[in-house]
Amino acid sequence: NNAGGFAGADIKATLDINIYGMKRVTEAFLPLIAKGGRIVNIGSAGGPNYVAAQPEGVQKFLTDKSITWEQCEEYMKKCVMEGATEGNEWRASYGLSKAMVNCYTMILARENKDIRINAVTPGYIETDLTRPAAERANKTPEEMGMKKPEFGAKAPVQILFSENVGHGWYYGSDAKRSPIDRYRSPGDPEYVEEE
Repeated sequence: NNAGGFAGADIKATLDINIYGMKRVTEAFLPLIAKGGRIVNIGSAGGPNYVAAQPEGVQKFLTDKSITWEQCEEYMKKCVMEGATEGNEWRASYGLSKAMVNCYTMILARENKDIRINAVTPGYIETDLTRPAAERANKTPEEMGMKKPEFGAKAPVQILFSENVGHGWYYGSDAKRSPIDRYRSPGDPEYVEEE
């Protein structure tokens, strides 16, 4: 389940694409998914990076397993009203939208225990969305660390078909469990939730 776009400082437009678009598709297909089926939402490291940059109270809110969709909507409305500060458009809109993907994944998993539901980042993939960053830096996508699009399917496919995955979790581009409140580099130890 993928939606990926960035509308600059227009936070509402980015949310409309990346989280509300994903939610509409999910709601349309959910009744058709059989018991034991799976949903893999495409997230981004932008989500955990967004959460890590927030005050402690917001971090706790965005990582609370009991968060509701109504609470998410109120938070998104507040963010839209506040707007993005200059130079912070990427985090304020794209990062926020991908943090919401992780919240929505937790909510969906909690409400649909008979379907395996997780989120995963494909990694830093060369796409129409990321290529402009290389152009602005006067570098090639490879110099920026971007991987080819076919690499981006690796982790989502592994999470989709592997028997050894959680439920309501977020996975990195190496298909290892990752925290939703900070970045975990591919190859770093897998995240283990504290009890």
